[in-house]
Amino acid sequence: MRFVDEAKIKVKAGDGGPGIVAWRREKFVPMGGPSGGDGGKGGDVIFIAKEGMSSLLDLKQQTLISAEDGLKGQTKNKTGRNGRDRIICVPVGTEIVAEDDSGAVREFDLTEHDQSLLVCRGGDGGFGNSHFKSQRCNAPTRSTPGFKGQEQTLRLTLKLMADVGLLGFPNAGKSTLLTRLSNARPKVADYPFTTLKPMVGVCELDYQRNMVIADIPGLIEGASCGQGLGFRFLRHLERVRVLCHLIDGSAQDGLIKRFETINRELALYSDKLSGLLQLVVINKIDVIDDDQQDEISEFISYLATKGITTLKISAITGHGLPELKEALFKVVAETASARSSHLCCEHHFDPTTNLY
Repeated sequence: MRFVDEAKIKVKAGDGGPGIVAWRREKFVPMGGPSGGDGGKGGDVIFIAKEGMSSLLDLKQQTLISAEDGLKGQTKNKTGRNGRDRIICVPVGTEIVAEDDSGAVREFDLTEHDQSLLVCRGGDGGFGNSHFKSQRCNAPTRSTPGFKGQEQTLRLTLKLMADVGLLGFPNAGKSTLLTRLSNARPKVADYPFTTLKPMVGVCELDYQRNMVIADIPGLIEGASCGQGLGFRFLRHLERVRVLCHLIDGSAQDGLIKRFETINRELALYSDKLSGLLQLVVINKIDVIDDDQQDEISEFISYLATKGITTLKISAITGHGLPELKEALFKVVAETASARSSHLCCEHHFDPTTNLY
């Protein structure tokens, strides 16, 4: 399936049904009076986040999504049927941005399974003539049309939800590592930029412990300005808890330079990204020579001065992978625990709160 992480759509709630003018006409009931019912309410437009979805492709292909209109009122003071709501399912991690006529921007993140958001409210139904009956007017002849439903143009952006985000230069071995750690099967080849879309997999340590790992397409110098695959994929790192910075140990252009280049791009894109906890992993140690071994030792000493944990692995042979799993799960658990303690003191926004 084609991966789409951005979409711009127009949504419209249903219009309310009109009220009607009607009279009660029954045998042996003289002057039965008005009996026109009210119109039904228009359907709402509601977004619901669902696990298992991974793309906005379905929405990308639609220009207008609308709910059903309410039906007109009926005789004998019967209210018309309400319009059916339009339920739009989106992946967990979808950010919805709406801009009204005044230029005010409203944002909402759907970050939990089954979290819902009402973005457009359906119009109320109009009044039938029985609604206007009074002591001064026993036979009203007027009714009102239904109210228009709200409509809005929305920008949707998908940011993957994951515990660990794999980042690094192209051909660092991220796709191979994701294949060895999880059930994901990304494309693996011996040329740069084999990964053209983010991939997500679940890494299971045992029946009680697991974590979600996301493979982000390779970054290069200038990615924060759109170079290479650009900042389009950097945003998928915004929701991860821990960064697993994969570095090719056999690279010829300097490990410290590669490390600093990636971190500079993270800082230029977002202070939040540059502040995430990093675990540096040196890959391809099965093919390094003695000179490269000296450079790796120097690189590890450099990272130690910054308090950064370093591991050496070979994604091909599997060397160091059990230790990597344990280290990643440990920092993910510690980060999740610290975040939970912080959030318990904050005010939570009701996930069913309307955008309006």
